[in-house]
Amino acid sequence: MTQTPAPFGSRTAAANGGMVDPAALMKIRSMELRAKGIVQGFLRGIHRSPYHGFSVEFTEYRQYSVGDDPRYIDWRVYARSDRFYIKKFEDETNLRCHLLIDHSRSMSYGSTGYTKSQYAGTLAATLAYFLFTQGDAVGLATFDDRIGQYLPPRNRPSYLRRLMLALDTEPQGRATDLGPPLQRLAQMLTKRGLIVLVSDLLASIDWLESDLGYLAAGGHDVVVFQVLDPTELNFDFDTPAVFRDIESGRDMYVDPPAAQKGYRRMLETHLATARTACRRLGIDYHLFATDRPFDLALLEFLQDRMRRRQIRRAQGAPMHGGIGRRT
Repeated sequence: MTQTPAPFGSRTAAANGGMVDPAALMKIRSMELRAKGIVQGFLRGIHRSPYHGFSVEFTEYRQYSVGDDPRYIDWRVYARSDRFYIKKFEDETNLRCHLLIDHSRSMSYGSTGYTKSQYAGTLAATLAYFLFTQGDAVGLATFDDRIGQYLPPRNRPSYLRRLMLALDTEPQGRATDLGPPLQRLAQMLTKRGLIVLVSDLLASIDWLESDLGYLAAGGHDVVVFQVLDPTELNFDFDTPAVFRDIESGRDMYVDPPAAQKGYRRMLETHLATARTACRRLGIDYHLFATDRPFDLALLEFLQDRMRRRQIRRAQGAPMHGGIGRRT
């Protein structure tokens, strides 16, 4: 595997795009304040971007309120009723989103001053905060080789705080085994919605596609964020050392320069398998190093939602609303 390219390196991206380095954000102790800062900064920029005004379909009318865009007033309705009504866009309907967060022991690794779990939690909190601001219901499930915490989707300020507290916990689980928890969750989630899986995906490569297939089979929109530490991507250690498997506790003496080529080859195979499995299942896949800005995760998430909307419109399929929303 080659050296991590610039898009993976958040310090370069942050310097070029004005985004905040995750290391600086992690100094904010409150998970909710972190997420709020990321989302508010992102939204200030999105109004100057091509994604502002994404809605082009409407389903019904509602009475005009102060602050609504007057461009969407239906003047024909006004002529008949002498009242202002605007077209209610489908993105004003509610989405049900489940955040599935890996809490296996491998997520407790980190070389950046914070762990993969802390990064994954902040990424999930950012998505949750954004969806809450849109009026969507967000739930959470943590897992290792089984389901840990489970919070069903809700949209209430007090519930958001509860969800943030759940995301701000370190993994206490055992080995990564996607199969049993994902199969159980697929059985639990009977209503179609959006599922966001955040994991290092360091599980058996032979079963990865079938494990992810449990989620896709339910007709959900599925997004996967594979989160890895920069040293896991590059294996750029300099001197021989004893490495410990976090999940098994087994120690292994490794000479990094000698092992680097084989490691990168195996990692590239693993990453390619994950990408291919997601593509076959119609799952949106993103690989994120833990030094990459959270703003980019939110941007890619929105791009996925818009692309899916455009595809459905082109195919004449039922629309699911605006950014990731489902009627």
